[in-house]
Formats: sequence, C-alpha cells, structure tokens
Amino acid sequence: MSITVCLSARMLRHLEHGGLFWVYLNWALGLRALGCHVVWLEEIVPDRPTHEVQTSVATLKSHLERYGLECVSLFPLNGAQLPPSVAEGCLDFEEAAAEADLLLNMGYGVPELVKRFRRSAFLDIDPGMLQIWMTEGSISIPPHDVYFTIGETVGQPGARIPDGGLRWQHIPPCIALEWWPPHPAAEEASFTTVSQWSTNKWIEDADGLYKNDKRSSFMPFLDLPRYVGQPLELTLSLAADEEDERSMLQERGWRVRHTHGVASTPWGYQRYVQDSLGEFSCAKPAYVRLETAWISDRTLCYLASGKPAVVQYTGSSHFLPDFGGLFRFRNVEEAACYLELAIADYELQCSLARALAEEHFDAQRVVGRVLEQTLA
Repeated sequence: MSITVCLSARMLRHLEHGGLFWVYLNWALGLRALGCHVVWLEEIVPDRPTHEVQTSVATLKSHLERYGLECVSLFPLNGAQLPPSVAEGCLDFEEAAAEADLLLNMGYGVPELVKRFRRSAFLDIDPGMLQIWMTEGSISIPPHDVYFTIGETVGQPGARIPDGGLRWQHIPPCIALEWWPPHPAAEEASFTTVSQWSTNKWIEDADGLYKNDKRSSFMPFLDLPRYVGQPLELTLSLAADEEDERSMLQERGWRVRHTHGVASTPWGYQRYVQDSLGEFSCAKPAYVRLETAWISDRTLCYLASGKPAVVQYTGSSHFLPDFGGLFRFRNVEEAACYLELAIADYELQCSLARALAEEHFDAQRVVGRVLEQTLA
C-alpha cells in the first residue's frame, strides 16, 4: 500500500530562487522514488492581494509539473478563506491531511496545521540558528512526533548550541541522484556558487552579536583570486543599490553575475551548477561559529553533478572529508591550496565528489531512514 506524505514547504514567496526550490524538491523526489504519494503543501498568508497569490500558486504548480509532482494543497493561516481562483486545481487541505500517513514539515508550520495529521516529523535545515531562535523565543516549533536536524552536533553532549528542549535526530540533507547525473563542465568554466549577498540578519550566541550574511563570511577571503589560477565566480542576488559591491568584487578578481536569468528557476539553477568547474563558497558566520558540521544542499548539487566542492569548514564531522571530492578550508591559505589540489587531478576529484554524494546523500536512502524512524 502506498504511503501518502504531505511535504510542507515555504516557496510561494521565494519562487525566484531556483536553488531554494531544490532544497524541498530533492526530498519530494526522494519520497516519490520510494513509491510514496507526495502532496506539496504551502501555507497561505492572508496579507497579499489575491491576484498575487493566484499567480504564485500557478507558477509553483507549473514548476512542480516539470518534475511530475502535480498534487498541491494550500493551508490558509489565521482561519482565512481561500478564494476559489487561488484554490483552483489544488487538493482540499482537510482531505489531504486526513488521507496523509505523514506530515514532513520543512516549513516550520503553525500548530493548527500540524495537529491535523496523524503523524508528523519536523526537519530542521537551519541547524544551530533554529535552536538559538527557539531559545530566545523568536520562533516556536509546534509539537511533532519526531524531530530531525541536518546538523551533526545539534543536541549532542558538548555541543556549542542549545537543543531548544527537543530531542533531535541527525539526518543528512539529500539529493535526488537520478535528477542530478554527472555532467561535464562547460568551456572556460569557473568555480562558482549561488547566494544572497548582504542582508540585515543578525544572530547572537555565547560569543556575542554578529551579522550573519554571506558578505560577512566572504570578507576575509576577498583576495583569494590573486592566489589561484582558476577563475572564481559569484552569482548573487544583488540589489539595485549594490553596484558598488559588484565593482569591489570585480576589482579583487571575482567574476560576478546576478541570479536573475541565471539561477532564478530550478532548471536554470541546475544548468548553472552542472556547467561549472566546481564550487567555491564560504558558509554563513553562524554555521562556522556554531560548528554543527553543516553542509549546504547547494554543495550536494555540485557533488552529485561530479563537481569538486571547496567550501568553508563548519565543524568536525563523522563522515565529511576535509579534502577529496569535498575540501573544507579554514583560512585563505587552505582555500587556495585546496582549489589547486581540486584542479591538479580534476577527473579523480570529480569521481570522488559523485561517490561522496552516492554514499551519504542519496535521497532514496536518506528519505527511507526518515520514514523508518517516523512510521515504525
């Protein structure tokens, strides 16, 4: 008998971010590959004009249909009623919840939503930061049957972060390997990454208050292009008033592109990753400081595509290598060294990258573990 899983996501306000779409899409495709009936669930916030919500829902459904995911359900917050034009072609939420064997909650979800399901599992994709937000009271997680986190050290003895009062089980992020086959790099390819740049997000932990954005994490590495022979490219969501940032990066030797038109759809993002030589990226400061051994879902896309990834060290791991397919640097000298090592025996590093994705991040195996631990 097929298992029905509602996957709660948060994409309606972020449909221009193709990379974020894959965070949820990989889990949905992994569930379907295991024979599950998948319902994509989105919360509707009643503060947007109806025509905007209608357009967003139609775009979401169009994107999902490209991947054979056609079941969408909507949950209106605060007891609001969905206009028929918005809900057209979507599954009724109450019926979807009643028929579901499991809610896999990746979108936080309010208590009114979660309690409609017989079984529920929460999946933390912001390890460390989420637990800090919970402890300081800025976010509340409704009761679930099981709590998963992609942070290896969350809830472990000696960890630098609180557990938020919950019992966390580690589960790695996942990648739908059949949708991300190895792919040769394009001519004149670069080591690339896709990211936001400057935001006004701050976080406070035991070491104090600090800004938690990619600009802050890249600042100590701005001169890296001077020390390596391979081109480095940043594809960023730069605002109209950030052209000085683009100029500053280009003067330091970085190639800079805007995400619009490059990685604004799931398929555009995938094409960009697969045409790259590999990934070079820094982690947000919180992931480095909290040492959760976090690895980006974006990095998994590079690894599965057979691209070596040179990324910032985020803490000791039981299974992540520091070099070999995946390289984890701590400073500019290591970053430069690892980039040169990645290119020196490029074919081997491409093979190691794919093998790492297959061994630890295969969506079917990862999702299978979640179902086992949740529905047993």
